[in-house]
Amino acid sequence: MKNLLTTLIIFGFALVAFSQEQSKREQKGDKYYFLYDYEKAIKFYTETEQLTESGMRRLAESYQKTNRNDEAEQAYAKLVNTTNGRVPEDYYSYAALLRANGKYDESAFWMDKYQALKPDDLRVKSFNAHRNELSTLMTDPGTFKVHEQEINSHDQDFGTAFLGTDRVVFASTRAKPSLIKRKYNWNGKPYLNLYVAEVENGQLKKPKKLDKRLNGKWHDGPASFNKAGNFMAFTRNNPKDKSKDKVLELQIWFSSLDGDKWTKPEPFVYNNESYSVGHAALAGDGQTMYFVSDMPGGYGGTDIYKTTRTGNGAWSQPVNMGPGINTEGDEMFPFIEDQNQVLFFSSDGHFGLGGQDIFYVSLGGNVPGQSNVINTGSPVNTRHDDFAMIMNSTTNKGYFSSNRMGAENSDDIYGMDFFGTLKSTKRIAGLTKDQDNNLLGNVDLTLYEEDSDGDGEGAGNMIAKMRSDSEGGFSFMVEGNKNYRIVGTKEDYTDGRTLVNTFGRDSVLYADVVLTKIIKETPIEVNTDLAVAVNMNNIYFDFDMSNIRPDAARELDKIVKAMNDNPSMEVRLSSHADCRGKKAYNQDLSDQRARASLEYIKARISNPGRISGKGYGETRLVNDCSCDTGDTSGCSEDQHQLNRRTEFTVTKK
Repeated sequence: MKNLLTTLIIFGFALVAFSQEQSKREQKGDKYYFLYDYEKAIKFYTETEQLTESGMRRLAESYQKTNRNDEAEQAYAKLVNTTNGRVPEDYYSYAALLRANGKYDESAFWMDKYQALKPDDLRVKSFNAHRNELSTLMTDPGTFKVHEQEINSHDQDFGTAFLGTDRVVFASTRAKPSLIKRKYNWNGKPYLNLYVAEVENGQLKKPKKLDKRLNGKWHDGPASFNKAGNFMAFTRNNPKDKSKDKVLELQIWFSSLDGDKWTKPEPFVYNNESYSVGHAALAGDGQTMYFVSDMPGGYGGTDIYKTTRTGNGAWSQPVNMGPGINTEGDEMFPFIEDQNQVLFFSSDGHFGLGGQDIFYVSLGGNVPGQSNVINTGSPVNTRHDDFAMIMNSTTNKGYFSSNRMGAENSDDIYGMDFFGTLKSTKRIAGLTKDQDNNLLGNVDLTLYEEDSDGDGEGAGNMIAKMRSDSEGGFSFMVEGNKNYRIVGTKEDYTDGRTLVNTFGRDSVLYADVVLTKIIKETPIEVNTDLAVAVNMNNIYFDFDMSNIRPDAARELDKIVKAMNDNPSMEVRLSSHADCRGKKAYNQDLSDQRARASLEYIKARISNPGRISGKGYGETRLVNDCSCDTGDTSGCSEDQHQLNRRTEFTVTKK
């Protein structure tokens, strides 16, 4: 159950100050909403003739909490189109829901609207860094093979944990008939208990309750065990909560194996009546634990924390894993794979296919805030909720949970075989600056994978695009043992370029991008005596290409000679594309043409800083060959050729 840390039990209803605009039926809906009885809340909200903005928001959330995503989408669409009362988070919630419904283009539109209001949101930064990776994430590369478990039922089964080599413990709402039936308001199912199953050829068999002492009246599970299988940490509701909020927050409890029985559970020292801690993940030695909490001081939603046991057995003060892992969304279900020091976790804040996705990050040499996460992609992740991955690095087998079948708001367990190697992930971080070392914010950055020698001369494959934040900060998640080039562009500045490689043991590489301010002077028109004497003709490119043709090289050689003969001459170039193709693609293509033209000249003149320029995509056509009404304009190839050009202007004699 992905929402375990937020599915809290309320035994009383706090009085809420309703505005005069709320009808009595909406107030009734709010009552059930705050009791987590979303089905009854929906009933009263939908019977209300005119909902307030807060009522519209709670109706949308109630639909979403009960897996009625199509109806939730309609409710959010109405909310974000209200003239007042909406908040920036509504845009994000709507974008996230559209992504979960498989409407990725529409989701991107609303993410852009959210970004305009919250540009420094960590979820926005993840979206910008990885928005071009969607098709890759949706393609099954054959790294994982997923198979269903026969143990699954209409009950909730999720949150697996290895217990030794031949057993798996999981949380489930399956329960035998009882005279006393306790059901949870959210989904109408019994409370969670811990079950243990035997493993036979990857299938979980013969499930039974783990231990009566570990299963109480309310939620118990999921759990985690040390490698020896004699020490466990598990999640349960606080059974003695006396706080005024009437909410039973979740807590972590410990138990040790004494013979064939588990000892009486003992509470984690950092449990608190004011917030939840749960989803414990023990390292193999049982001395390090990762867990999830919504405690104050986090980044928003639920965050992942780390604690270790000191020499006297006490747990250290929890440390937040930082913004490289945590976001303003919910990060949950950590699992530490000891052999490779890889942390698996689930998140709805990092860029993914929808809902909760499963990510992993290499922790070797990293500190909180300097980590780089990788989305496991298809077939493990879908547009539904996928979470709670565990893996045995010796057998390369494991399990995860998902509600992809969508049956009765139920989660199921899936088996997984792994056929690849976990990627070596590193991070390139830096600042965008001007030539005087002043921070330069909102610079457009493009990351390219360079050729093997990393000399910056190869065109390279574009990996990702992003914009530095308002203070110039940026970071890219990259693979190890490769050469990269980062190009920064900003209006009124020459492009900045930085080469960096990820060979070696450092997990974080620092590389700043420096752009030079263009000194605006009255330009000398191309028809000046000097320009005419140089005969600065345009150069042209083949369709969908950025390489310098032989005829273009001859023209560039003339410019090179003139600039070498006149050491103070400065030239500004502009590169362009025809209208065929998407505008974003044409912009990138014109950028490549500008770079090719610049690099040709810079390599052959003294003081290369005298030549500058940029691409303008299809925004400056020289004729009427526009494709605004379709993919073609009716122009001939010769007419399109006139637009695939680089132009030159002498800006200083």
